[in-house]
Amino acid sequence: MAKIRKGISYRHLERPYTRKSKYRKKNYVRASPHNSIVKYTMGSVGKAFPVVLELVSDADVQLRHNCIESARKSAIKILEERLGKDFLYQIRMYPHHVLRENPLASGAGADRMSTGMTQSFGKPIGIAAQVRKGKVIMDVALYGKDVALGTLALKRAQNKFPMRCIIRERRVKKVAK
Repeated sequence: MAKIRKGISYRHLERPYTRKSKYRKKNYVRASPHNSIVKYTMGSVGKAFPVVLELVSDADVQLRHNCIESARKSAIKILEERLGKDFLYQIRMYPHHVLRENPLASGAGADRMSTGMTQSFGKPIGIAAQVRKGKVIMDVALYGKDVALGTLALKRAQNKFPMRCIIRERRVKKVAK
């Protein structure tokens, strides 16, 4: 299997020309690669918490699915070790955008196998979420005494992303018990 390229290759927003349809003939991209994000919601799902910490994007960027999954793992590890299941963690975006690559062969005999740029639409190699500035990437809902721990978890997750993020605190007015 080929090695994946660096994240900087796909960090900048590109025009989403990757229509997926339930009818195969109407698809521009014939196949969609596998999504490596395991879970989007974790913790105590039915429970209400008074404080919500949000990780907000500070730039327009594309986030690949493997980067989102590694951020989820690093944040959840801290939260589960210290709080057990007494929190609610959510990823608030979905990677819809199909990333394509037109591999060009180099070396001896490359002219006989490569078409160059004549049919350069590319083959699907991964998926990404297109995130605009100000969009909430993920959030953690927890009790007021655990805000410092939630902030630490979101900072660890932020280190996996190729842009700066802002951690915003939001208080929920009414908590049902």
